[in-house]
Order: sequence, then C-alpha cells, then structure tokens
Amino acid sequence: MEQQLTRIAVKIGSNVLTRHDGTLDVTRMSALVDQVAELHKAGVEIILVSSGAVASGRSEIHPAKKLDSVDQRQLFSAVGQAKLINRYYELFREHGIPVGQVLTMKENFATRRHYLNQKNCMTVMLENGVIPIVNENDTISVSELMFTDNDELSGLIASMMDAQALIILSNIDGIYNGPPSDPASEVIREIEHGKDLSSYIQTSKSSFGRGGMLTKTNIARKVADEGITVIIANGKCDNILVNILRNEELRMKNEESSSDMTAQPNSSFLILNSSLKYTRFIPAPQPVSSVKKWIAHSEGFAKGELHINDCATKVLASDKAVSILPIGITEVRGEFEKDDIIRIIDFEGNPIGVGKANCNSEQAREAMGKHGKKPVVHYDYLYIE
Repeated sequence: MEQQLTRIAVKIGSNVLTRHDGTLDVTRMSALVDQVAELHKAGVEIILVSSGAVASGRSEIHPAKKLDSVDQRQLFSAVGQAKLINRYYELFREHGIPVGQVLTMKENFATRRHYLNQKNCMTVMLENGVIPIVNENDTISVSELMFTDNDELSGLIASMMDAQALIILSNIDGIYNGPPSDPASEVIREIEHGKDLSSYIQTSKSSFGRGGMLTKTNIARKVADEGITVIIANGKCDNILVNILRNEELRMKNEESSSDMTAQPNSSFLILNSSLKYTRFIPAPQPVSSVKKWIAHSEGFAKGELHINDCATKVLASDKAVSILPIGITEVRGEFEKDDIIRIIDFEGNPIGVGKANCNSEQAREAMGKHGKKPVVHYDYLYIE
C-alpha cells in the first residue's frame, strides 16, 4: 500500500518503557523499535519522543540523602539518559538505522530563531535517514522552565516538524467513557472538536512520569486544532504502531473514496480493524501556518496581557480573519517589547489566545481605545484557542 502518512511523531511514555519495579523494560523497548524500523523502511519519517530516562536512572542509583524533585530529576536523568540512548542505538543498529539524540529545553522554543534552528536540525536528520530521539534535557532544567511532561514536548515537536500525526503511547488503550478499571467502560474511538471530556478524565499522574491523561488530552486538543491527527493508544499492545498506521491509511483511503458516488455505502467499515482500540482526535480541516503553530505553544513565554472588550471578543470568536486593534483593548498589563509573546484576555477575564506583539507595551497603552491605529497583534501572528 502506498504510504499516505509520510511523517509522524511518536511519544513513548515512561509507563510503557518501565517495569513495575522501575527498571527498563528492554523487551517492550525492543518490540517498539522493531515497529518503528518497519515503518521507517516503508518510507515513513518518524520523530521519536521518548520518556524513560529518569525512570531508567532511578533503577541504577540510590541517593545517599533525600533530594528535592529537581535534584532527583537532574541526577536520575544524567545517569538514565546515557543508558536509554545507548539501548536505542544498539536496537536500531540491528536494523541498520542510525539514530540521533536531541536534548532540548522549554526555553529553546521561546524565540522564533531557536525554534527554527531546532526544526532545521531535525529536518536534516530526517533527510539523511536518521531517526531523531527527543527528550527534555532534565540535567539542566529548572522547575519553572520545565515542560509539563513529555506529552507537551511531543505536541511541540509534532507541530514544529509539520507531522501529519502524533501518536501518544501510554499504558492504557485510550480515553474511556468511565473509569478504565470498570468493565462497563469503553474506549472513546473518536473525539471531535469541542467535545467535553471533563467527566471522563482522571487527574492522577503516571507512576514513573510527570504526566497523566489530563495533560495528554489538553495537548491532543491543541495539536488536533492545528490540523494534525492525534492518537492515544496502548504502547504495551503487540504491533500497535504498525496496526494503527495501517488502520489510518485505510481510513484516509475510505475518506477519499467517500466522495465517489459509485462507492458502495458503508464499504469502509468492512476493512477497518474495529477490534483495534485507541482514541483518535479528529484534526481541524485546515492546518494553521508554521508561525501560528509556534505561537500556539508559546503561552508559557508570554511577557504581558491584552485585555479586550465584549465587541472584540465576539469578533475574534467568529470565522473572520481579524487583528487586534487598539480600539478593542481595555487594558495592557505587563512590560513587553515588539515581537514578544502576549496573552489575549477576553472581557470576562478568560484567556482566549496568544499573539506576537506588533509594538511595545508603552506604545500599546498610548494607542489603547483609539481609532485608526495599527494592530497591536496582527492576524498572521495571532492564535485564538
């Protein structure tokens, strides 16, 4: 079958790569590498975002004294990252596939220049048949500049690299419509934009990582809104990656043929693997631009806020391509320079988006509430959630 998905990002969670005692599950890791290798040889470019360094290091070293959470992460990741990447290197070498380690930090996404530099690095790797293996550089990260978890990092990477799909592998089959431990609960197969999942999501975190289903859902929504298919699946299931891509390829072909009036009704249901369980976030029909993708994930670097009135809020919520004009601004908070990231706050005090400032905070305050002034945030550099 001709591949329609040619570039994907795959995030492997800590609970997939570790055993109950915290040691590295080499058998599972080897099985996942075999799947990635099979897809790679079929022509799919894969960016691997792998957890497991901290959990791997935890099984190797026992601190002499009690450490705080940041010290623990730095120590365990320093030891565990070497062990983890060496294992990946050996496993992929058996398939004749080179890999490269990419250690990054949240602040590397703060500026457009650093963002594009990382993108260029991984693009060159992919062009030369190298699989990037990405992880946060926990050895020098500090708590206020850490990613929420590798789910957030994987969303940033998928968005930055213009992946067609992001597959998040966890230790459960997807998002359930009830407690996963309840036999009556079922996996939600598809999630449309705007669907309320609050009653289904547990806020507990994983045993060995920082994340949980709540963060997976939040990042999945954001990435899907950018036109990227997001899938949450069980990384402990045999051949899960290959089966998911096979299913998604069939789905895409069925969607293409659905416009054909001669196609048999419901024929697609005969070829999709209905026994394969995973949750799929339906992507927005129109992908957003590269710069808007960067802005969408830059909220954590915002230097200030623009508070807007009721009228401006309603216009931004419409389908119109509009900029934020001074006439609609009621308050400017914080000190920022031109090209800094700023939050957009509606008339009720709710954050509704982020944008790149077209002027500094002093100029914004001077123009606030006035007609005939240049946009404070231009539409091309504005992301509304």
